[in-house]
Amino acid sequence: MQGRRLATTDEIIAIVSPDSEGALETLTDWTAKHDIGLSSVDVGDDVGRVYNENRATLGVTLGGDGTFLEGVKTFAPRNIPQLGVNTGTLAFLARVEPEDLEDALEEVLCGRAAVDSRQQVHVTAPGVDATGINDVMIQQVPPENPIDRKVARLDVYADNEYIGEFEGTGLAVSTPTGSTGISLSANGPVHYPVNNHTLQIVPLHTHNLGVRPIVVSPETELRIITRGQASLLVDGGRAHTILSEDDEMTITGAAKRAHVVRTSYDDHFFTAITKKLGWNLREAAVPPEKKLETTSSPKPTAADSETDTVKHALTVATEAARAAGEPLRELHGQVESVDVKSNKSDIVTEADHQADRIITTAVGNEFPDHAIFSEESTRQTGEDADYLWVIDPLDGTGNFAHGNPNYSISVALIEDDEPVMGVVYVPETDELFTAIAGEGAWRDGDPIRTTDRERLDESMLISGYDPDGIFLSHFYQESRGVRRLGSAALNLCYLASGSADAIWEHDTHPWDIAAGLIIARAAGATITDESGAPFEFTLETDERRALLGSNGSLHPALLEHLEDGLTTPAK
Repeated sequence: MQGRRLATTDEIIAIVSPDSEGALETLTDWTAKHDIGLSSVDVGDDVGRVYNENRATLGVTLGGDGTFLEGVKTFAPRNIPQLGVNTGTLAFLARVEPEDLEDALEEVLCGRAAVDSRQQVHVTAPGVDATGINDVMIQQVPPENPIDRKVARLDVYADNEYIGEFEGTGLAVSTPTGSTGISLSANGPVHYPVNNHTLQIVPLHTHNLGVRPIVVSPETELRIITRGQASLLVDGGRAHTILSEDDEMTITGAAKRAHVVRTSYDDHFFTAITKKLGWNLREAAVPPEKKLETTSSPKPTAADSETDTVKHALTVATEAARAAGEPLRELHGQVESVDVKSNKSDIVTEADHQADRIITTAVGNEFPDHAIFSEESTRQTGEDADYLWVIDPLDGTGNFAHGNPNYSISVALIEDDEPVMGVVYVPETDELFTAIAGEGAWRDGDPIRTTDRERLDESMLISGYDPDGIFLSHFYQESRGVRRLGSAALNLCYLASGSADAIWEHDTHPWDIAAGLIIARAAGATITDESGAPFEFTLETDERRALLGSNGSLHPALLEHLEDGLTTPAK
């Protein structure tokens, strides 16, 4: 989950532990001030009665790590991001202090917080079907007679491959988040938990010096068979059962991951383990780079400021587009399973609305003096702004409505009536196209250029809207084919990256082409109208504006054939 998505939060659900009244009062005042809904429940109570899946919800836990774990149990299955506030004593997971709560929430609402994806572990066994964020422990059951045998014997398989028999106190199967608990005490490795999706098997008090911890992927199916009675605990006892001899359990990574919100007011991971676990690779809890904040730097010039604005805009646009892609992917999955046309229309409308709200909120937070022009919303500031954002939150609506993956998000920054920065994001393939005028174009961070083909009969062409079939009829036999994808922004990006040698659009809208235009030009494309005159970007939509784009070498031949097509009616 992207942190920019949190800027659209309109509801907070708080899980409150005893002795957290002060933090709850602070949260109540803050939500009232920002016109955000607030529901609070005690630890252990069901949030189903207050949760509305149609509202952008943030989960907050007020308590220690126990309350945080209850929050994960509650929020993760609902895909709700969670912020932990420490009102306890030794908290390792809940790392925002009550005095920083308001500032941390302001950061969240501005979309500047980060969201960690945390792997969870899932176990099924006789009497248990549970998920945890820390670990699953299988241990011996203490005998009634203290002099009887006190070891557990466990046969362990990974994807049906026999690992071996573990003999000792037992095993811990932990996530990276849980690597600093029981696993660390048993000499297991410490895993950096941020976006780390693995599981580790750690023997507890093994009776064999050669037995070492094992790291596996979350897709690995671990089967463990008991060779005697054993105790199974999830997250320290939040789920628990006693297993009999020859009972079998299955442990894998959970399908749902926990989304943990991190702000600059949290202790970072290595700071937290320095404070709480005696990590002695550094003497202080404050990282060394913090001591360099007083270093002076040259005063930026006007040119530097302009460059910084565009580069910062690229960062914000990238984050906003990726964040907007999340609900689009979620809703795209729903539209594929809906047969009723009216319901599909509702989903597409909701997809447009959610994506537009995320992007415009992110841009508005970072650049309050900029104008915004979106297909889904009106211009939001005065016309005298130095910069204008042109946004299409869902280009390729028809494709989206039919479950086709060829749709995209288009975000552009305009200065002096010309696009200077563009981002096109393709949610279903996770492709990201970006460009800054004069600096180049990139796909997923790698530079891209147009092709250098000169012959039509060796070229692949893309057609956009072509109502009379002119482009198709006059170029299909002359080339290696004409394709139609249904997204003008994608057409321009594929021209830029060399996936096509030329594109044609009979009619264009500014929000469809603003970002793709700068990306294609920055990659070396030639863009003209149907007569060969340079294409001029404009926000006017009251007249037809044709667009012909190519790698440059093909342009004369394209214009010749296109002119013939425009003067000769299609058969």
